[in-house]
Amino acid sequence: MDEANSGLIEGTDGKKRCFWHANLPDYLAYHDEEWGRPVADDRRLFEKLCLEGFQSGLSWLTILRKRENFREAFAGFDFERVARFTEDDVERLLDNKGIIRHGGKIRSTINNARRAIALCEEEGSLARYFWRQEPGPAERPERLDYRTLIANSKTDVSTRISKDLKKRGWSFVGPTTVYAFMQAMGLVNDHIEGCAMREEVEQTRHAFVRPV
Repeated sequence: MDEANSGLIEGTDGKKRCFWHANLPDYLAYHDEEWGRPVADDRRLFEKLCLEGFQSGLSWLTILRKRENFREAFAGFDFERVARFTEDDVERLLDNKGIIRHGGKIRSTINNARRAIALCEEEGSLARYFWRQEPGPAERPERLDYRTLIANSKTDVSTRISKDLKKRGWSFVGPTTVYAFMQAMGLVNDHIEGCAMREEVEQTRHAFVRPV
């Protein structure tokens, strides 16, 4: 089957994987080594949610290739440090050609850092908050093929999380952004059936100890 039908492409190693990495070396590494593998580190969770917000209207590859610049600009996404950023920091970041210089998204990241601190105080950690909302089997498709994947850019769970975060004062956390975050951080395994990484990621998720 070709990509249009299966959503899979063959790499130089002969393995078939999800189509979206397009066999670009850095994107392929992200697909194989990061995407869908469960994460419980609060800083990484915060980073990913913020970067998904920056991605809005752009491609993830654009953000991925600027990720180290973002990390340097935003204090490694240590949200306790980012929460103390001032308008002077906003101006500094607006002059930083290595990141996406969008004032609304920059201010959103600072706002969300403050909201992350409040969420941790209430829930214990970001990881506990997100992982307690991991979709159960009844909330997942029986078979994840290409058509199912592209037809579901958001879900009932991502919509619910988005609404709750917005009530808590977070911004740039729409249901599509939240679902992309869930896919990347391993709350779901959206490697397409037939992808060489699907079973490995599923085993990693099975062994993962959920935060309590």
